[in-house]
Amino acid sequence: MTQLALLLVAAYLIGSISFAIVISRIYCLPDPRGHGSGNPGATNVLRTGKKSAAALTLLGDALKGVVAVLLAKWATGVWGLPGYVPYLAALAVFLGHLFPVFFGFKGGKGVATALGVLLALNIGVGLACAATWLLMFAITRVSSLSALVAAGLAPLYGYWLVGGVTETALLMLLSAVVLARHHANIRRLLKGEENIFR
Repeated sequence: MTQLALLLVAAYLIGSISFAIVISRIYCLPDPRGHGSGNPGATNVLRTGKKSAAALTLLGDALKGVVAVLLAKWATGVWGLPGYVPYLAALAVFLGHLFPVFFGFKGGKGVATALGVLLALNIGVGLACAATWLLMFAITRVSSLSALVAAGLAPLYGYWLVGGVTETALLMLLSAVVLARHHANIRRLLKGEENIFR
């Protein structure tokens, strides 16, 4: 139990690194929490006009999910932990992104980090979600709707490609949190007021 607790704390701390804030400081850009949606994520960094900063934010947020899950997979093999432990670590790093201890527990919506953990958990599931996002975005040009559809289908992809009740349940929980974090976007979508990329 001690090893599992240490692993989950490490995953949470990795997730707590907000690359939107870190990259913005490196680029001497405005704090992403102080403009636009107020969300410390790649989309809000992009609003500053620095595409390279937004790209690095996206990459960093995805990679921290990958790192945390790969660390959990390694520890699972070395310490003989249950096979579902990487899924717990995925949830921990994701929650770290949403509620970062280093930044007042006010984080982003977690789409990039969610994609990172899915790719690390199972490359097929991650690619299926990425393809879903790309397809929906090509059709609708609405980023939030694309993320919502991909998140909603993630547990189904996991069930088909991975199986396992515990693993699927954890993916359902991850997806539910993503949907909950997009509550404002959902309201705007229902009102027809969500932003469309031209």
